[in-house]
Amino acid sequence: MPKLNHIAIPVKDWAESRDWYIKVLGLELEFEIPENSVAAVKDQSEFAIFLHQAQVPEFGFGFAYTFQVTDVHQTFQQLTQRGTVFSFAPQKLAWGYGAELLDPNGYRICLWDEKSMRENT
Repeated sequence: MPKLNHIAIPVKDWAESRDWYIKVLGLELEFEIPENSVAAVKDQSEFAIFLHQAQVPEFGFGFAYTFQVTDVHQTFQQLTQRGTVFSFAPQKLAWGYGAELLDPNGYRICLWDEKSMRENT
C-alpha cells in the first residue's frame, strides 16, 4: 500500500511559515531553498510539509491539517503559555475531540490525542 510522504502547500511567506511550524508545532527543518522561496518541515514520522511561497487560496474552514499529540490538554496549555492563540480549546468538535488553531496563512490546524478522543466522543 502507498505511504503518504509529503504534501506541498502555498504560503504567503515561506520563512515565516517555516519558523511558525518549527516554533509552534515542533516540526524539524528538512531542507530549504531560499532562492526558490521554499522550505520543508517534517514530523517524527518523516512526513514533510513543503512550504512554497505563492498565492494562498481562500479555503475557509473546509481545509485542515490534523496532528496527533501525546496529550492535547497539556499541548494546549504549553502552547497557550508561549503565546499561541487557539481558535478552540480542547473540546468536542465536528471532527471529534481536540483543539484547533490557525497557521500564519489561515490554514486550520487540529490537535488530538488517542485517550481524549476515546473518552470524549
